[in-house]
Amino acid sequence: MSFTIIEQATSRLHRSELAVPGSNPQMFEKAAKSAADIVFLDLEDAVAPDDKAQARKNIIEGLNDVDWGSKSMMIRINGLDTHYMYRDVVDIVEACPRLDMILIPKVGTAADVYAVDMLVTQIEAATGRTKRIGFELLIETALGMANVEAIAQSSKRLEAMSFGVADYAASTRARTTIIGGVNKDSGVLSDVDDKGNRQYFWTDPWHAAQTRMMVACRAYGLRPIDGPFGDFSDPDGYLAAANRVAVLGYEGKWAIHPSQIELANQVFTPSAAEVTKARRIMEAMAQAAKEGKGAVSLDGRLIDIASIRMAEALLAKADQMGGGR
Repeated sequence: MSFTIIEQATSRLHRSELAVPGSNPQMFEKAAKSAADIVFLDLEDAVAPDDKAQARKNIIEGLNDVDWGSKSMMIRINGLDTHYMYRDVVDIVEACPRLDMILIPKVGTAADVYAVDMLVTQIEAATGRTKRIGFELLIETALGMANVEAIAQSSKRLEAMSFGVADYAASTRARTTIIGGVNKDSGVLSDVDDKGNRQYFWTDPWHAAQTRMMVACRAYGLRPIDGPFGDFSDPDGYLAAANRVAVLGYEGKWAIHPSQIELANQVFTPSAAEVTKARRIMEAMAQAAKEGKGAVSLDGRLIDIASIRMAEALLAKADQMGGGR
């Protein structure tokens, strides 16, 4: 391990992140009763300009009056390039002790985070707030991705980053079909076989960006979260997108519709088979340590100290979720 030790972010269950427009308070009670780990009440893209002031009032009332149980509660503020942002932060942070996190959209540089951090810090000091608010950052522009490593180190409040595919596609001028979907023109041809045939395989146009953000998160102790999948009538497409990022090391995914919550929870909860294998790895390595061995074979495969680290990470996650699925 490096001599540089990175402090890990505040631990939260973050498999599913449900987006709820602040302009639709009638949805708050349903969201509170859902199985989502995190709910964010939105003031940005889901709210029309003429509705933003009322949405802010709705969110204050909802955070204070609705029983949200053990959910982590978050607001998505408007962008730093708008005149709505400062009132989003000041009004809601001052009035809502139930608020856990702020989602900052379209972060482009570390200075963007610094600006919000300074404002929140002043409010907390002025109001005597004892529970520190955490930040989740949306990486959804070319500028943000170009600076993602610096952004990941920009504040002690940082807990997570989300990959916002729709605005990212617009920023990079990518050709896309649906929010979070793939494109049939993104693919590779196999070599010609002995019969003169070739196969075409679709590829994932977001893989490189998702990987870069994930590495920045893991390097600096943050949770990588995947953003929205726009076609909520396509559960198979959602599951495929969620599984692709889960394989990379992501901890969760947005749900823009209640039907997507259980899908996210399913993908990002370790299975019983995974938990059992991780426990067997720990037991085998414990036995190897007693015998003075640094590595051992399990089911015909080599396992070593790196295997322990992977098993420990999976078991810690399963424990947080009540033992896995």
